[in-house]
Amino acid sequence: MKHLLLLLLSASVVCAAPKKPNIIFILADDYGINLAGCYGSDRFKGKTPNIDALAASGLRFEQCYSMPTCNPSRCVLMTGRYTFRYGNKPSFKTEHSVAKLLKQAGYATGMAGKWRQMADTPGDWGFDEYLTDPEASGYYWEKTYTKNGQTVKTDQPVYCPDVCMEFALGFFKQHRNQPFFFYYPTHLVHNRIMRTPDSKPDTTDPIALYDDNVAYLDKQVGQLVAALDSLGLRERTVIVFAGDNGTSNKHAGKQLTIGGREVVGEKTTMLEGGSRVPLIVGWKGTVAGGRILKDLVDFSDMLPTFADLAVAKLPEGVKIDGHSFAPQLRGEKGHPREWVYVQHNTAPEWYVRDQGFKLTHDGKLFDMSDAPFIEKPSTDDAARQRLQAVLDELKPTASTQVQTGEKKQSKKERKRAKKNQTEE
Repeated sequence: MKHLLLLLLSASVVCAAPKKPNIIFILADDYGINLAGCYGSDRFKGKTPNIDALAASGLRFEQCYSMPTCNPSRCVLMTGRYTFRYGNKPSFKTEHSVAKLLKQAGYATGMAGKWRQMADTPGDWGFDEYLTDPEASGYYWEKTYTKNGQTVKTDQPVYCPDVCMEFALGFFKQHRNQPFFFYYPTHLVHNRIMRTPDSKPDTTDPIALYDDNVAYLDKQVGQLVAALDSLGLRERTVIVFAGDNGTSNKHAGKQLTIGGREVVGEKTTMLEGGSRVPLIVGWKGTVAGGRILKDLVDFSDMLPTFADLAVAKLPEGVKIDGHSFAPQLRGEKGHPREWVYVQHNTAPEWYVRDQGFKLTHDGKLFDMSDAPFIEKPSTDDAARQRLQAVLDELKPTASTQVQTGEKKQSKKERKRAKKNQTEE
């Protein structure tokens, strides 16, 4: 009898143990806060219903920071480490990755979308299954793509975001009975801005096509959420949506205001518009709906957060720069970071920013109380000392490796960026 009671008690403990949640990370391309209705975008108010619904049912962070271009953002989120620690093209042979950590914790791992700015293959970095592009310019309508290391050729051009979506949905269905991690770095809305399957056949206006791409991205977010609902996985799945860097105004055009005001800077600049991006987390039944947090987050936080959710062990003897924000998802206060760090991948530029101020690599201090619209020069000694202490501890250096595929900022663009970084 005593043995039977012990068995029953053991079984009840096992049943009571919470299951590890699935994790889906949707990474939009060149997608700043001025493209989402839920972040106050005037132009896209009511035009991003699925992203807005995810925010309404979950948690929206107001102050998430990527790097200002595609390559370093992906490297940071994959490794949990700032780029000055390994350059702009880390190797899986020397760096740990979020996919490997979760795989070791029992997760099936998959990805579909943009990869080219990481060294080696997704498989090398720990993804069991993957689908990605074979060329350096991004892709939409193509006759070839890469699936699990093999080139797939088609007779007619296919819309690759749809191919990625089909691959993702198949992965969800195949692994629905075990925890999985799926990384979905879509090409939308990176240039080349081309028509979508939903665009009118005669549409040639570049701004209309851009808006079509924003709409198609939103549609795909809805498709992913709907698939989880149909498979009964919604309450077991953490859905994370973010942008990899700020909006490319060159392709988006004008009228990208929030409450009638323009965000200062854009992709490739060291201004707020270069790196301040959406971060939305949905987890039905766990994350309370409609919450908005001002906690600072940067892309190094993704790896430790996902590891925390997956009960995965962080690598020993490795400096992880990120802080887990998993407690905040559960409604706890957690331990929000006091500052974020941003570095340009093609120039020796960086800054550290806290809730009120920003200190750049060349010693310029800015009052950020009216960000993301104005960055006002400041002489606050206490703020300078506080942020300089952070930089002194980090000891960042210029990256010596420049990844192809990202255009180096021109002198004209630099001059315009610095001009914008003054009092309005």
